[in-house]
Amino acid sequence: MPDGVHRSIRWRSLAVPPLLLSLVLTGCGTQPSAGPEPAPHATAPLSVPSSAPDPATQAAALVAKLSDEDLVGQVLMPYAYGASATDVSAGSKAGNQELAGVDTPAQMVEKYRLGGVILVGFSADDPTGKNQPTTNVDNPAQVRALTTGLQDAQARLAAGAAPMLIGTDQEYGVVTRIRNGVSTLPGAMAFGAAGDVGVTEKAWAVAGGELAAMGVNVDFAPVADVLGGPGGLVIGSRSYGDDPKAVAEQVAAAVRGLQTHGVAAALKHFPGHGHTTADSHDTLPVLTQDRKALDAGDLPPFRAGIESGAQLVMSGHLDVRAIDPGVPATFSKKVLTDLLRGELKFEGVVVSDALNMEPAMAWPAGEAAVRALNAGNDLLLMPPDLPAARDGLLAALRDGSLSRERLTEAVTRVLTLRFTLARAEAPPMSTVGATSGAEPLADLARRSVTVLRGGCDGAAVAGPVTVTVAGDRAAAKKTLEDALRAAGVEVAASGGRTTVHLVGYGDGAADLSPGAQVTVAMDLPYVLASASSPTLLATYSPAPAQLTALAAVLAGKAKPEGTSPVEVDGLSRTTC
Repeated sequence: MPDGVHRSIRWRSLAVPPLLLSLVLTGCGTQPSAGPEPAPHATAPLSVPSSAPDPATQAAALVAKLSDEDLVGQVLMPYAYGASATDVSAGSKAGNQELAGVDTPAQMVEKYRLGGVILVGFSADDPTGKNQPTTNVDNPAQVRALTTGLQDAQARLAAGAAPMLIGTDQEYGVVTRIRNGVSTLPGAMAFGAAGDVGVTEKAWAVAGGELAAMGVNVDFAPVADVLGGPGGLVIGSRSYGDDPKAVAEQVAAAVRGLQTHGVAAALKHFPGHGHTTADSHDTLPVLTQDRKALDAGDLPPFRAGIESGAQLVMSGHLDVRAIDPGVPATFSKKVLTDLLRGELKFEGVVVSDALNMEPAMAWPAGEAAVRALNAGNDLLLMPPDLPAARDGLLAALRDGSLSRERLTEAVTRVLTLRFTLARAEAPPMSTVGATSGAEPLADLARRSVTVLRGGCDGAAVAGPVTVTVAGDRAAAKKTLEDALRAAGVEVAASGGRTTVHLVGYGDGAADLSPGAQVTVAMDLPYVLASASSPTLLATYSPAPAQLTALAAVLAGKAKPEGTSPVEVDGLSRTTC
């Protein structure tokens, strides 16, 4: 366990002791008798008495009582339609019927005896929204009511002695599921630009506390992918940068911070999506680097995250030619069992990337579930056909194509994680979005704004200032205008003495403004290589804190301290 400053539950092993595994294997397949009273959702203190049962022991004892149907349910983590566990719209009811033959999320949990549920949602700029047909999240109170309802449903199950896993993709930046009423972190690249792991850890501790308060106990973050240059647009600003060592340090800090309040971190996308030019939502990206390059350029952040106690690793839909050519890593025993478990010594929960993404749809849902579990995944995320995934696993268990040992190993890891997370005390809801958590975020913003062209002191502008934007970025434009006025800079709707042009996620050379005196990249800074403005800056995110810090720089009231975490052709990483 870390020191008192980092109170995260730090553990590297969910391995089952041989005696306990023997107990599990001899006791499986029987219906449980009346079990213990369901545990509270997440109310036990972090400082667990020495007499408290070990989570692995609790998990093994519970697994020994579970029926085949209960065992299979523990490795499934689907999404559901609706913003409430029990009260959904007619459209959400129809969606749940199509996905799982039930009306509500709570009914889905109970019918399939689920070990986990993922909350989904998307925004216009979200590059991962294409495989998420619904939105479960609106505001903190609604999320907390939803997670409470889901936990109430699972508490009635045979495996209900530990809180179920409720996860979401709260990476911040372009992939942020819960946006309203919470503290807003920028994307990973802004952390990389600030280059201060202490600030990174503090900011992610704020994020973890808010997620825990809302009842979310798994965050599919941080992204551990290292960018391989301008071609790495698929992951983009979701990455901390292009330097494996610096990214590793940031990933480790994010894991420590996030897990402070008992929210499990999931490193993704193993063994690294940053050197790819294809999107794994649509096709199977190919990693062409040899094994030496993979070890040096992609694996260091995963190693660092594992060493810092990350409780999950997400397998990527990636063709790793140096290890198992032609086989997506999600379905590769050589990648997940030999490399991740054997060489990197990861003993936590391996979760698949979404099984409703194109590379995983190469097989029917039941076959894909069996293949993924046999490869080494313990938790199967977002199967496209939940009944088929469950039935496929049950059939494989009974005909021997899925061994009972592999299934119970996976279930024991999942339940060990659940019992471990049950020990963490969630902060009160009053902490969500509280101003007391804003200090590390403001500090991060000040440290991350970067000048890539122009004098460091020359970043200040002469008013009046006109702000222009590429595309539909009215919110970012208004945020910057308001922040400039607050900083004492006159703002003109048009015809200002200085034009500041904002570009963001997905923008290219055609979105630049040749006449702008200042161009600002609010996402990847690669686009700035084509900009003609005498002053070029990057905030790496349109988050309000980032744009407020930008306004202070433009007003001459703050020094831009960031260093670009990626190399931009023809530009300095910083002029300051």
